[in-house]
Amino acid sequence: MSRRFDAVVVGAGQAGPSLAQRLSAAGRSVALVERKLMGGTCVNTGCIPTKSMVASAYVAHMARRSGDYGVSTGGEVAVDMEGVWKRTRGISERSRTNVESWVAGMPNVTLIRGHARFESAHALRIGDDVIEAGQIFLNVGARASTPAFPGIDSVPYLTNVGVMDLKTLPRHLIIVGGSYIGLEFGQMFRRFGAEVTIVERSDRLLPREDEDVSAAIVEILEREGIALHLGAECIELQGKAGDVGVIARCADPRMEIRGTDLLLAVGRRPNTDDLGLDKAGVETDEHGYIVVDDQCRASIEGIWAMGDCNGRGGFTHTSYNDYEIVAANVLDGEPRKIADRIPAYALYIDPPLGRIGLTEHEALQRGYDVQVGVRPMARVGRAIERGETQGFMKVVVDAQSERLLGAAILGASGDEAIHCLLDVMYADAPYRTVAHAVHIHPTVSELLPTTLQDLHRVSARAS
Repeated sequence: MSRRFDAVVVGAGQAGPSLAQRLSAAGRSVALVERKLMGGTCVNTGCIPTKSMVASAYVAHMARRSGDYGVSTGGEVAVDMEGVWKRTRGISERSRTNVESWVAGMPNVTLIRGHARFESAHALRIGDDVIEAGQIFLNVGARASTPAFPGIDSVPYLTNVGVMDLKTLPRHLIIVGGSYIGLEFGQMFRRFGAEVTIVERSDRLLPREDEDVSAAIVEILEREGIALHLGAECIELQGKAGDVGVIARCADPRMEIRGTDLLLAVGRRPNTDDLGLDKAGVETDEHGYIVVDDQCRASIEGIWAMGDCNGRGGFTHTSYNDYEIVAANVLDGEPRKIADRIPAYALYIDPPLGRIGLTEHEALQRGYDVQVGVRPMARVGRAIERGETQGFMKVVVDAQSERLLGAAILGASGDEAIHCLLDVMYADAPYRTVAHAVHIHPTVSELLPTTLQDLHRVSARAS
C-alpha cells in the first residue's frame, strides 16, 4: 500500500513529536514513524532513567553521611537494587506514556510503527507499505558504540541500556570509558555498594575539559573509593560471566583488571546505517552522521536531520533546539541556526559539573586575551551549609570585549547556577552585568558576581 503525506517525521525522540505537532497545527498531514519506544533515548535509556538512578544513589550516599548532620539512620544502609529498578522503570514508563498520549491527540498526525528505509529521496518503505512526502525529517537518534576490542565477541558486557536493567548489585563493576556516561554510572554503582574500576585510554579523565576540572573530578571519584586506570591503550577483553578481565597491553606498566561485570561506555554511533540513505542520496560523514547545514538541512532538498543523528550536539537539549531551528525556518520564516547555539552541558556526578562556552585552554588557543576567575566551593556559604564543599566555580572572560567566553561550575547546584552566565552570554552583555548584580543569599549563584570581581590574566604558557 502506498500513502502520501505532506511531511514524514522519522523518530519519536525529543525533536520528532514536537515538530509533528507544529506541522499538524499548520494544517499539514504528517506521518510520525517510530520503530521502537516513544520518547527516544532520553525518556527510555538516557536522561530520565539515569538521573532517576543517580537520585537513588545520592540518597544512599547521604544516608551513610547522615551522622555528619547529627542524624541517625538507625543502622547500616542497604540498597534494594530491584527497588531502584522498579522506581526507575516507573518514572521512565510514565514519561513514555505521556508522549504516547500526547501524539495520539495530535490532529492530522498518523503514528506508524515500524522501521523506515528510503526507497528514494521522498519515499520510505515501512514493511509492506510505502509512504511519500515532499518533506522528510529524520530524528533517528544514536546508540552505544561497540569497539573492536579483541575478545568483544566472547566476553559478556553491558552498555548504558543493559546496565540499567540490573536487579542485583555487581560485586565488582569494571567500566571501560572515563567520559560522561562511564563516570556517572561509576559513581552511581559505587554508592549502591559495588566495587568500581574505571579504565580510560586517555591520560586524564574528560580530556576536553581544562586540566584543573579533570583533576578535581578525579579527586571526587577517588575519595569515594573508585579505582581509576588512565592511559590504558591496546585494550583486550577476557573471561566469562561473573569473571571478566580488561587488559591494556600498551599501558606502561601493563594493566590487567579483573571483575565480575563489564560496562562499555566508549561513545555513541548514529542510527543511520539501516536507513537506506544511499538510495536517497543523503550525504553522511566518516562516522555515519548525516551532514547538515546550519538549518539542519541534509544534502538533498526536502530532507532534514535533527538530534543525535546529525552529529551537531548529542544532547537532549540540542536535539530539541534542532526542532526549534527547523520549525523556525520551515514554518515561521525565522532564520535561526545551529551556529548561534552556545555549547552547554552537564556531567551528573555528585557534585555535578555545569559547563558552557569555551574552556580556558580553548580560549587561549583561539587567541583571546583571557582573564579567569576561580572560587573554591569551600568558600561558598550554601555549599558549606549543605556539607558539600567539593569542587569550584571558574569563569573565562575576554579582557578586550569584556564578554564571557565560558564557565565551569563543579559543585553543589552547578548544573543550575551555570544558567546565570549562559543567559548573559546569549544576551551578548558584558560580564559586568553579572559582576554588578545582587544575587540572593544564601545561594551558590550569589558567588558568581564575586568570582567575576576577582579576575586575573592567564597566558598560553600558564595553561
